[in-house]
Amino acid sequence: LFYLVELSEEKHKDLIKKKEMEISELNAKLVTQEKEKQNEIGKLQLEFDAKLARVQTKSKSYPDSTISPQSIYRRKLQHLQEEKNKEIAILHNTIQDLEQRLSISKDSHLKRRRF
Repeated sequence: LFYLVELSEEKHKDLIKKKEMEISELNAKLVTQEKEKQNEIGKLQLEFDAKLARVQTKSKSYPDSTISPQSIYRRKLQHLQEEKNKEIAILHNTIQDLEQRLSISKDSHLKRRRF
């Protein structure tokens, strides 16, 4: 019986280690994706600013244009920010789920150990 408990304990320890590694990998992936998205947003903002400056100098000659390039670039930038936020939220939820599973696994392991 003691051997079975010890074997089960080792399995739980391995499972906990695997889950912790998975959480660590997801956190690293989240950080990487966040940096990539921030770089992408920065590039788009620079591109937007440059194009906005060009449009503002040209807009004097087109006073009655209905859709300005400025609004198009703003929508593109807003869309990219929304996509980035969705991806980050999904990764946060995944991490929380894994952390909950890990804590449940640890709790059940501790309860079994007491008996």
